[in-house]
Amino acid sequence: MADVKQFIFFDFEMLCSNKGMPFEDMEAIRLGAVKYNIETEDIEFFDRYIQPTKRVSLSRFCKELTGIKDTDLVGASNFKNVFEDFLTWIGGIKKSRFFSWSTSDLSRLKIDAAKHEISLATIKKIEQRYVDFQEIFTKRVSENNVSVENGLALYNLQFEGKKHNPMYDAYNTLRIYLSFLNEPVQSDFIMIKQFILEEVPQNIKEMNATLRTTIQKDLHIFAEELNEIYKMKDVLKIIKRTQRIVKKYENILINRSGMFSEENSFYVGLLLDFYHNLLLCYNEHLEYSSKIIILDESTLHPLNQLSLKRG
Repeated sequence: MADVKQFIFFDFEMLCSNKGMPFEDMEAIRLGAVKYNIETEDIEFFDRYIQPTKRVSLSRFCKELTGIKDTDLVGASNFKNVFEDFLTWIGGIKKSRFFSWSTSDLSRLKIDAAKHEISLATIKKIEQRYVDFQEIFTKRVSENNVSVENGLALYNLQFEGKKHNPMYDAYNTLRIYLSFLNEPVQSDFIMIKQFILEEVPQNIKEMNATLRTTIQKDLHIFAEELNEIYKMKDVLKIIKRTQRIVKKYENILINRSGMFSEENSFYVGLLLDFYHNLLLCYNEHLEYSSKIIILDESTLHPLNQLSLKRG
């Protein structure tokens, strides 16, 4: 792929109903986007209404939710024409990376593009360069799916522009992304509060000491409660429990900010080693249709190392 020179953040407003509506029928009625030049940091904006194929009055619910009126769609271009203008505005798919806040926008693009017989190759190029930023943000910062507004609030930022305007939704998603990208220390402090500690010391040395105590306690309790022999159906509970602990601590090993101590990274590394060993052990027993599973020394070795480290 060509070098990425710009970020495209986009968002759709769609037909909607409080009585329920198949996603297939929720055609796009407005497309908003921002283009961020990586080198110059310049930002350009795109905002267009879209005439849906079914020309019916918008429901009261949809008008209130999106802020779009029937008169806004009178004279609006269809999806195909708006998308062509969008591509012209982008100025080159290959040099772009595309983002949205959840995959629903990409799904909307694919469905409406197919409906209007837009080149599948063009959509594939976008999909290959697409990032669901909400998914990344959830894994690395917030733990739970949050709205754009709440994502901003984690960085003490306010929503700028008109809410439910897709252009401003895209712009504010960009603002979250730039905070996430350029402020790794703040992002990791937020992550610790969201995933691990209710009260996070702002001094890095104190934070690591508190974190070490918490990790050691969690992993020690976990190791103490493990048995060596399980029925196959019961070991799935252990796998799920391990997954929850891995989710809680894995960002420490990623260490985007570089502020986590080697000792804390070591502990989390042991946890991940055990998790991978556990999955390997489970799959081997499953392959041979075993009714029980024995957690042998090689599987438990990472957790035994933790006990030695504590001792």
